[in-house]
Amino acid sequence: MSYIMEFLLARQGRKLPTVGDLLTYLYLLVGTVLMFGPVVWLVLSSFKTQAALVEFPPQLLPYNQISVAVEGYKDPLPLFEVTLEDGSVKRMAQVRRVGIEAQMVDPDAPEDIVKVRTTDRQPVREIAFAWENYTDPLERFNFWTYFRNSVVVTVAATVVTLIINSMAAFALSKYVFAGRDVIFVVIISTLMIPISVILVPVFLVITQVGWNNNLLGVIIPGAATPTGVFLLRQYMLTIPDELLDSARIDGASEWRIYWQIILPLARPALAVLAIFSVMWRWNDFLWPLIVLSRSELFTLQVGLNSFQGELNVQWHYVLAMTVLTLLPVSLVFAMLQQFITSGIATTGMK
Repeated sequence: MSYIMEFLLARQGRKLPTVGDLLTYLYLLVGTVLMFGPVVWLVLSSFKTQAALVEFPPQLLPYNQISVAVEGYKDPLPLFEVTLEDGSVKRMAQVRRVGIEAQMVDPDAPEDIVKVRTTDRQPVREIAFAWENYTDPLERFNFWTYFRNSVVVTVAATVVTLIINSMAAFALSKYVFAGRDVIFVVIISTLMIPISVILVPVFLVITQVGWNNNLLGVIIPGAATPTGVFLLRQYMLTIPDELLDSARIDGASEWRIYWQIILPLARPALAVLAIFSVMWRWNDFLWPLIVLSRSELFTLQVGLNSFQGELNVQWHYVLAMTVLTLLPVSLVFAMLQQFITSGIATTGMK
């Protein structure tokens, strides 16, 4: 906390804040709101009921209307603050609503029904977290099955991606052979090909191999990524060739050089690629939706689609499960974030 206060109180050698200080703080504040505002809204909305999500104007915090048991009525009645004709405000329960008119009763004297305009009453609400948004899907929805499938796909695909891309980057950065630059340009040029162009050919290949309704059909096709090859190659160019020559003189094989020298030195870049791969695979929806048709093989992103019906969408469940799906990615990012700056900043340096 002391470091934060020391940073905020820094004044470029002056006691009073300058225009530059104010603009800097304003810029940081706007950036913070833009980055974390939607996340905060998502988390708080995941605790709202279905009715609270669609009310207008929307509320930031999850509110729930208070109901009260009234003698003579089977179910609890919603409570309102009613402005009466004499200007006084009284807390009353609503029996029913007909158009713009509401029939209200005093909970302590329910014999008399008072008719008021709906604009003259305000609901009595309190902050209440709808924990059932999280518990109900876990009971009615195969969350753990989908979660396990997503973990298997993400972990396996990330490991395969790191191995294949690092091997390709090692060859393109440390070996000299005819056509090396052409191969690298071709790999990078595939970034310009839209995913919709290759969906059908890749699906036909997967079908011929027999990986339809198989997690391998989700894991293998995207194992080699041009972004990963580019990132790792540019980083490996910073590793001195003399280090590899010394290892060869000592009798090290090419595999040993790759495994014991290149990979340890390229850990920052590998960590960055691992974060990217986890995000890509964990959030992937379109390709698993095409390859998988059996519900027991669905990943979380495809499984969340089951909350969307023909007539309505159960947004309170969707938001709650979305928050849960964000936790693993956030955990991986927190564990590997120390490598992001060094990995990206040194990529491309020679």
